[in-house]
Parts: sequence; C-alpha cells; structure tokens
Amino acid sequence: MINHLKVLFIFSILFLVVAEARIKRQHKHNIHVHHLRHAPLLRDYQDQKSLFAEDPFYSESPPPPPELPSFSEPPPIPFFPPFPFPQPAQETNKAPFLVNSIGNWELISENAGVSAMHINLLPTNKIIVFDAKIFRTSRIRLPQGEPCVPYRDAGSTEDKFDCFAHAVEYDIETNQVRAIQVTQGDPWCSSGGVRSDGTFVSTGGFDTGGKSIRYMGPNCDGCEWREYDNVLATDRWYSTQQMLPNGDFILIGGRRSFSYEFVPAEGQRSEKPFYFPFLAETSDIDENNLYPFVHLSTDGNLFIFSNNRSVLLNPISHKIVRTFPVLLGGSRNYPASGMSALLPINLDDPNPKAEVMVCGGNVPDAFHLVETTKVFLPALQDCNRLVITEEFPEWESELMPSGRTMGDLLVLPNGELLLINGATRGTSAWWDADMPNYTPVLYKPEEPKGLRFTVLKPSTIARMYHSTSTVLPSGKIWVSGSNTHNTYKDVDIFPTETRVEAFSPPYLDPNFDMFRPQILEDASQEELTYGTLFEVSFSMEDGAGLSQNDIKVSMYSPPFTTHGFSMGQRLLFLKIYELITETEGSYRVRVEAPPSNVVAPPGYYLLFVVHRGLPGKAIWVNIQ
Repeated sequence: MINHLKVLFIFSILFLVVAEARIKRQHKHNIHVHHLRHAPLLRDYQDQKSLFAEDPFYSESPPPPPELPSFSEPPPIPFFPPFPFPQPAQETNKAPFLVNSIGNWELISENAGVSAMHINLLPTNKIIVFDAKIFRTSRIRLPQGEPCVPYRDAGSTEDKFDCFAHAVEYDIETNQVRAIQVTQGDPWCSSGGVRSDGTFVSTGGFDTGGKSIRYMGPNCDGCEWREYDNVLATDRWYSTQQMLPNGDFILIGGRRSFSYEFVPAEGQRSEKPFYFPFLAETSDIDENNLYPFVHLSTDGNLFIFSNNRSVLLNPISHKIVRTFPVLLGGSRNYPASGMSALLPINLDDPNPKAEVMVCGGNVPDAFHLVETTKVFLPALQDCNRLVITEEFPEWESELMPSGRTMGDLLVLPNGELLLINGATRGTSAWWDADMPNYTPVLYKPEEPKGLRFTVLKPSTIARMYHSTSTVLPSGKIWVSGSNTHNTYKDVDIFPTETRVEAFSPPYLDPNFDMFRPQILEDASQEELTYGTLFEVSFSMEDGAGLSQNDIKVSMYSPPFTTHGFSMGQRLLFLKIYELITETEGSYRVRVEAPPSNVVAPPGYYLLFVVHRGLPGKAIWVNIQ
C-alpha cells in the first residue's frame, strides 16, 4: 500500500509540473501576439525588455526542464486526506508480575544428621550431604548392623572405632535422611559434580583424601560410596571441579597445588598435572586463591578467577587466550570468600554472551588480622559484572545492601539471582567470622543499575562457615549447615547446625498460583538431543491472553556447593518457536534444545516453564 501511495504522489507532481509548463507557454504566446499587434508603438528591443522586465513569466531563453522531487525518503503529503490503513498486530512483552512478597522461611527438618559442608542435588531428587570425617562425630550414627570404621586416634595413638555417619542422602520429598558410610580418604573441603549419566563424582579432600575420588550412583536407591584413594596426580584440597563440553571433569587448584588435571575414568589413575603459574601468582600470604571461581564460557574456554585476577584458559591447547582487568577492592576467594556465578545464558541469541558476577569477600589481610588479633573486618559490599565474551571488557560495579563473606550466589529459575547465608564481618575458617548476614537479597540482572537489589525476609538461624544452599525443583531454596568449630558443638554463640530450612523466594507467593505453569511430565519430552526441537506440555489455572512472549523455558544445572561457591551452576533460556493452546488452560510450547555441548555440557538439568517471572515445578531432563 505504501508503494502505491508513492506512485500516486509522483504522478500528481508530474501532472502539476506539466500543467504549469503549459500555462507558461500559453502566456508567452499571448505576449508574442500582443507585441506583433502593437509593433508600431514599440521602438526597439530594449524598450520591450524594459516593458516586460517585471513580468514573472518573461525569459530571454527557453525555460529549463522542470526539476523532479527527490524520493530518497518518502516526501510529506500534506494535501492528501488521511487514510486508515490496517496495521499487523504486534505481540508485546508483558512485564513480569508485580509480586510484593519478601519471601518466606520454613523449618523442614530438625536434624539432617550431618552439618552440610558439601551438597549436590541428584536426579533422584535426593541431596548428597557430607561433612569432614576428621571430627569422628556427627548427629547421626551408622545403621544398626553396619560395622563401624576403625581408625587410629592422632592424639593418643589408640585404635578406635568411628560409628558415626559423615554423609547422608536427604530426600527432598519426605525430608528424611539415610546415613552413608565413608570408609576411605577424608572428603573434608573436597569438590564434586554430577556426571552426564547421573553419577555423583567427588574429588580430593584432606590428608588421605587429597588424591581420592568417590562415586555414587547413577540413579539408584540405597547407593553407597565407591571410593578410590591415591588416584589423582596431586593433592586437591580446596580445589574446584568443572565439567567440560565433552563431559569430562577438570580439577583446578587446591592448597599448594598450582596446577590442574583431568579426572580419570572410574578405577583409573590421573595421567599428570598441568602446571598453572597463574595460581601461584595469585597466592598471597593468606592464600586467598583457594576454591577458584571457574565458569565454562559459551566459547568452550574456562573463565578462572583467583584472588582478584582472572583469565580465560583453553583447556585443550592449555593456553591463556585472554587476561581480564584486575578486580579492585579486595580478595574474593577462600579465605576472604566472596561469591561468583555465571549469569543466565540467552539462547535466542545465535552468539550468546557469557557474563560473570563476583560479589563480596574481604580485604587481603582480613584473614591474618582475625587469626592473630580476632579483629573482624567488615566484608566487602560490592558486586561486579564482566562480559567475558567481549574482546575488551571492563568490570561494572555496584553496591549490595550489605557486605557479605561466605555467602552463596544462586541463579534462580526465572533468571534472577539470590545472595544468601554468610557473615558481614570476618572471613572463612574456624572462629574467624562474626555478625551473621541473616538477610537474603534478590538481584535482578535485567533491571537498570541502582534498581537491581531487593532485601528479603531474614532467617532466624545463623548460617556461617560451612553453610550451603541449593535450588530445588519446586523453586524453593534448601538451606542447611554452619559449623565454625573443629567439632560438633551444641551450645555456643554459633552452634553447629544440622537443621534444614526452605526459603521461598517472592515468585512463590501463593497469591499468584493461578498464573503458575504446571508441567505435565507424562506429556513432555525428557530425553533431549542437541539442536533439535522438543515440546513441553503444561497447564495453568488462569492463562487468559497467554502469548508466546509471556513464557520462558529455562534449563538449570544443579551445582555442587561448598564454601560459598556453586561449581557447575548454569542456567539457560531456550529458544521458543511456538506456543500452542490445546484447550482452555492447557498448552504446549515448542522449544529448541541447546545447540551444542559448549553452551550446555551433557547431563541432567532441571527444566522450568516460567510465566512472566513465575516458575512452576521443574522436571528432570537429560541432554546428550
């Protein structure tokens, strides 16, 4: 229709130009006749010129050809009447629901048996929870009939028996626990992750556990550890474990371990460590480089943050491909113990960016000061973001509502983040922190700077050193642990915690349940293949006016969490192709699985359907 208007306008202009030219020619003809009839009265040509000099139509030479208007841009059409042209309907994005809730806490278990130093949610809907075994105590004993574990007491050199469990399997549906025996190397301050087939793999630890690997599963009831000592190339105490695109695990760092290595197949030995001088360069008098923050970028390289510096490592060529700007303000890794997460990855973008967030921690000498004088310095209050896929990125900084050390930074199903647990003063390690940070904080990364943080409802339980948290399929946050002592203490300013809480973020406000998607598991695809389309069916009590832009589908990789860092945590927003309304309140959404193992390493993920910021209960999917 617009092209037709342009043609009509051009013809109208040409018509006016031709008409004007004809008028000019007719007028000149009349003047010529007038001159001939009155020639005797005119004496010479100059007199003619003077006589007609003021005539606007007079010219000594033929008129130039008319200039046509330029149409590089549509010209104004003031003399055409307006026409009501129908426009195609534009589907707009509705804003997330305005939820005024500040969250809710509930106590779901009085005693999980062990203090939750390390946790990982498994595809069986069980959480593997384990502590150090060096204490030789816990709050749950091995089942009757199961033999106690013999050991030699380091102090008295006597032979004794350990009849306590130092690991449990926590059922998130019943809140019951099953005691698990640890017989080999000590898993104290170890690392872990879930293999693509659902097997839990725990690496490293303390003393005899420094070179150990432990396995559990996959997907079995009544599983026990399968333990292998002395199979890693070097001790891995306070190291970080990350899955690579091919499904293998890499282990990075650890106390006095300035190297990385690859986790071997079960029952095999690691071939060799690869020296990584970056870790030595970032170790100061108090280390501040343990449990380095490691994130798999969307280009297959590894972002590694240690102390206050970061690099991008190619794990295949073993080359550092990029060095990032120093993050000023203090130290971020253990024992200063800040937090880090990879922000949600949007797969609508064919070249998705990867952005990292690092928050909190303390100044470099905070640990030394508290160890020698018991002066607890305030934790850092800054939060910082860096787009690691940009060629020349810069840190973007902002302030949290409060300082935080030893906290967790969790990515939520709707793309928001949660800062939870920890303290406002001091550092990690026994007796080295004060003033618990009871208050979780919500972070909305898509909001303008200055409007991203929301203070939520505080807990009443101090979650200090060795506390942990994780996202559940329900969208709730499982919270447990806290032990600032070298044993279990019932009476103390910060007693050893084995109670378990569930925190409901604002998006679980029951007043919005009618708008919450409920995935129909039996009608949804759970085995995924890279780059292919699949469908998820869901229902909603009130889906009036529901459009494709109102829905997001996210895939979340549940992390291994310990000491304030969630290893392997990853949230992807999938590309949606179509929303199909089956019947009133019943829908199918057709989405594309992640395009490759680079953006989504193989294995199990929680899949959520999110309606304008409200997630429903997730289902487990597996991608290969």
